Amino acid sequence: MCREQGIRLNCKAVSENNFIIIQKIIMDSNNRRNFLKSGSLFGASLLASPLLTNASVKNLDAGNYAGKPAQRMLGTGKHSININHGMGLGCMGMSWHRTFIPDRKPMVALIRKAYDMGVNFFDTAEAYGPWRNEELVGEAIQPFRKKIILCSKFGFNIQDGKLAGFNSKPAHIKEVVEQSLKRLKTDYIDLLYQHRVDPTVPIEDVAGTVNDLIAAGKVLHFGLSEANPANIRKAHAVQQLTALQTEYSLISRDPEGEILNTCEELGIGFVPYSPVARGLLTGYINPLTKYVADNDNRDTLPRYTPEAVTANWPLMEAIADFGNQRGLTAAQVSLAWLMAQKPWIVPIPGTTKQAHLQENLWSGAYEFSNEELKTFTEKIADIKITGARN
Repeated sequence: MCREQGIRLNCKAVSENNFIIIQKIIMDSNNRRNFLKSGSLFGASLLASPLLTNASVKNLDAGNYAGKPAQRMLGTGKHSININHGMGLGCMGMSWHRTFIPDRKPMVALIRKAYDMGVNFFDTAEAYGPWRNEELVGEAIQPFRKKIILCSKFGFNIQDGKLAGFNSKPAHIKEVVEQSLKRLKTDYIDLLYQHRVDPTVPIEDVAGTVNDLIAAGKVLHFGLSEANPANIRKAHAVQQLTALQTEYSLISRDPEGEILNTCEELGIGFVPYSPVARGLLTGYINPLTKYVADNDNRDTLPRYTPEAVTANWPLMEAIADFGNQRGLTAAQVSLAWLMAQKPWIVPIPGTTKQAHLQENLWSGAYEFSNEELKTFTEKIADIKITGARN
């Protein structure tokens, strides 16, 4: 093994014929890190850029808010919630499925720093770890628990520390919530999602069970994840949905059309998970990246094979090209594009690094013009994507 800027590489697996291509990809993947060497670089380059109008740039000072950061709303009426920055913090990777597991202390500090920077929307689940991530988040949020929106999920059997199929039976849902409350060190969960639809349990029964939990004060709002329009409508008819959480990014655009249209019709917010495609859209992943199979699902996903990463590199180049002209990193372009789709879309990028946290929050400072959005989206649509998302 050897290393290139912290990426684990299997150098013996690289043929000389591919070396030049991969070397270019690795150089491209360093762009994000080079950007982060100076905390002031983004602000200076963005404000100095002749390509940006005043209307394109909002508050850039993500580290010091004298007032309240800009918000987006998920849901409607009594089941609506307001999200600072228009985005949240996905906490899964701090404990699970990202090859390495960082030390607990810096992750607690990162979550608390996010709160200091105005973040009020934190996402976890019993499945992450399993259990470890809820324990981490529960510890980290204690100083400000009542001031944030805490999200968790149910929907799996967990046996011997492994996910073992779906389980959304009403009794199991209630049991999971009781255990999650203990791990999270709280007496209520702000937004509770069904993690995946259980085909053996009618969605109306799931929604009814969450309705009972809301009546008991243990849950405030209800959400689904990766549900189709029919299940969204059935669940919403029993218990109003606040949000649907589903994968959505520049490389995974499946929700466009019927899913987003259904959410808009019913007044349901949309929360994209993996909004930078598990690091792929940032250039951090390249054809030499190696994953620890016991703690990283990317090794099983067709889109993350070395061949697919190489084939899809034109997409990463297009994102980087757009950003380079505007003082934005690839992650910022990806997040800003998502937020430009609908005002009720709230991505939850995850990170284990404070610099990336600040970088992500700064993406909300950029607003696409109508012409930019049209041109960039058309360019992306013309790029053929290799490999299914799962």
